[in-house]
Amino acid sequence: MSAYKVGYFVGSLSSTSINRLLSTALIRLAPEELEFTEIPIGNLPLYSPDFDEDYPPEARALKDTLAGCDAVLFVTPEYNRSIPGALKNAIDWASRPWGQNSFDHMPAAVIGASIGQIGTAVAQQSLRGVLTFCNARQMTAPEAYIYFRPEFYTDSGEVTDEETAVFLRAFMREFHTHVERVLTVLPRR
Repeated sequence: MSAYKVGYFVGSLSSTSINRLLSTALIRLAPEELEFTEIPIGNLPLYSPDFDEDYPPEARALKDTLAGCDAVLFVTPEYNRSIPGALKNAIDWASRPWGQNSFDHMPAAVIGASIGQIGTAVAQQSLRGVLTFCNARQMTAPEAYIYFRPEFYTDSGEVTDEETAVFLRAFMREFHTHVERVLTVLPRR
């Protein structure tokens, strides 16, 4: 079975991000055929079309990392009923300049955790709209709006609640299947 390189974004810049912890848990529960690389977003300047002719090094590194990925996973919190500005900024850099969209035909999945009971449902819908415009090939089910309970996770990302672990493992298996299917039809390399 082939290994797929997955770049993942953690939408939060917080040092105590529950979505970073969720990303660690997802990686632990993922099929071994998925290899993960975090794509950092905190060092990017604000995007402006003024840079389209000469991207700064941080933005070139972002695009280079995405070019080496087979798929992308977004693990995002919800800020003010939408996605965090840092995540949107990273997507803007990656999808520009016009005609050089790093997400074009890329398999993608969206998940997020919140201390609220609706998880990150509204942020995910906002993100999905952006990814649709970017022509990413999104996994649409299962949807995963994680109501975060700290007692369900260890600091190292182990999921201690069996029902949650089963759900997250199934999400990652489905993501693997989605990546495999998309890349069969639309190979990236």
